[in-house]
Amino acid sequence: MFQSNITVTLRKSILDPQGKAVEHAIHSLGYTPVEDVRIGKHIQLSINSPSKEEAERITDDVCKKLLANMVMEDYTFTVEKVR
Repeated sequence: MFQSNITVTLRKSILDPQGKAVEHAIHSLGYTPVEDVRIGKHIQLSINSPSKEEAERITDDVCKKLLANMVMEDYTFTVEKVR
Protein backbone atom coordinates (compact mmCIF):
# COMPACT_ATOMS: atom_id res chain seq x y z
CA MET A 1 0.00 0.00 0.00
CA PHE A 2 1.26 3.45 -0.92
CA GLN A 3 0.12 6.94 -0.03
CA SER A 4 0.34 9.79 -2.52
CA ASN A 5 0.43 13.37 -1.25
CA ILE A 6 -0.47 15.77 -4.03
CA THR A 7 -0.32 19.56 -4.12
CA VAL A 8 -2.14 21.43 -6.88
CA THR A 9 -1.58 25.19 -7.27
CA LEU A 10 -2.32 27.83 -9.85
CA ARG A 11 0.60 28.53 -12.16
CA LYS A 12 2.71 31.53 -11.19
CA SER A 13 1.48 33.36 -14.31
CA ILE A 14 -2.18 33.06 -13.19
CA LEU A 15 -3.59 35.65 -10.78
CA ASP A 16 -4.64 34.08 -7.46
CA PRO A 17 -7.39 36.36 -6.05
CA GLN A 18 -7.97 34.10 -3.04
CA GLY A 19 -4.26 34.20 -2.23
CA LYS A 20 -4.25 38.00 -2.54
CA ALA A 21 -7.23 38.26 -0.16
CA VAL A 22 -5.47 36.06 2.40
CA GLU A 23 -2.24 38.04 1.97
CA HIS A 24 -4.17 41.27 2.67
CA ALA A 25 -5.75 39.72 5.79
CA ILE A 26 -2.34 38.55 7.02
CA HIS A 27 -0.95 42.06 6.55
CA SER A 28 -3.92 43.54 8.43
CA LEU A 29 -2.97 41.30 11.36
CA GLY A 30 0.44 42.96 11.37
CA TYR A 31 2.46 40.23 9.62
CA THR A 32 3.83 42.55 6.94
CA PRO A 33 6.91 40.42 6.10
CA VAL A 34 4.61 37.78 4.52
CA GLU A 35 4.68 38.01 0.73
CA ASP A 36 3.10 36.27 -2.27
CA VAL A 37 0.43 34.04 -0.72
CA ARG A 38 -0.81 31.31 -3.06
CA ILE A 39 -3.76 29.05 -2.28
CA GLY A 40 -3.88 25.46 -3.53
CA LYS A 41 -5.30 22.02 -2.90
CA HIS A 42 -3.81 19.12 -0.98
CA ILE A 43 -5.03 15.63 -1.90
CA GLN A 44 -4.08 12.26 -0.40
CA LEU A 45 -4.59 8.98 -2.25
CA SER A 46 -4.19 5.48 -0.84
CA ILE A 47 -3.08 3.20 -3.65
CA ASN A 48 -2.97 -0.58 -3.40
CA SER A 49 -0.15 -1.20 -5.83
CA PRO A 50 2.62 -3.82 -6.02
CA SER A 51 5.35 -1.20 -6.61
CA LYS A 52 6.18 2.43 -5.93
CA GLU A 53 6.71 3.01 -9.66
CA GLU A 54 3.16 1.83 -10.41
CA ALA A 55 1.76 4.04 -7.62
CA GLU A 56 3.67 7.01 -9.06
CA ARG A 57 2.32 6.30 -12.55
CA ILE A 58 -1.24 6.06 -11.25
CA THR A 59 -0.83 9.28 -9.25
CA ASP A 60 0.56 11.14 -12.26
CA ASP A 61 -2.27 9.91 -14.51
CA VAL A 62 -4.96 10.88 -11.97
CA CYS A 63 -3.43 14.35 -11.61
CA LYS A 64 -3.29 14.92 -15.36
CA LYS A 65 -6.75 13.52 -16.09
CA LEU A 66 -8.76 14.72 -13.09
CA LEU A 67 -7.15 16.64 -10.25
CA ALA A 68 -5.27 19.42 -12.06
CA ASN A 69 -6.39 21.71 -14.85
CA MET A 70 -3.29 21.43 -17.02
CA VAL A 71 -3.93 24.84 -18.62
CA MET A 72 -3.96 26.79 -15.35
CA GLU A 73 -2.48 24.58 -12.62
CA ASP A 74 0.73 22.80 -11.69
CA TYR A 75 1.02 19.80 -9.43
CA THR A 76 3.66 18.02 -7.42
CA PHE A 77 3.43 14.78 -5.50
CA THR A 78 5.28 12.35 -3.31
CA VAL A 79 4.57 8.65 -2.92
CA GLU A 80 5.44 6.78 0.26
CA LYS A 81 5.02 3.16 1.29
CA VAL A 82 2.64 2.69 4.23
CA ARG A 83 1.85 -0.32 6.42
